Amino acid sequence: MKPLMRMLTLALCLGGAAAHAENAAPAKTPSPAQQAQQERMKHCNQEAKSQALKGDERKAFMKECLSGKATAAAPATQRDKMKLCNQKASEEGLKGDARKAFMSECLKN
Repeated sequence: MKPLMRMLTLALCLGGAAAHAENAAPAKTPSPAQQAQQERMKHCNQEAKSQALKGDERKAFMKECLSGKATAAAPATQRDKMKLCNQKASEEGLKGDARKAFMSECLKN
């Protein structure tokens, strides 16, 4: 008798789950505006991750990026500035005092 009750209970549970799945609404496709916002969010998250932003600095960056005010040319962290300035100094072939002066000026900006 117990196995029969277990089978009936299981059948009722599975039947209810199947009925619930049939009544579920189909997935809604996002509008073009929603798709654009999702793409912007994806891009901004990738940028924040690549710049290793955390906490309040990340929040500020995301707010600016999602509003469309962020610029790709302006590095957000000191580390990014250093990389960019080193790259420019190497491209110009600077060495010694000229490189030091260039780096100093570049990092101030």
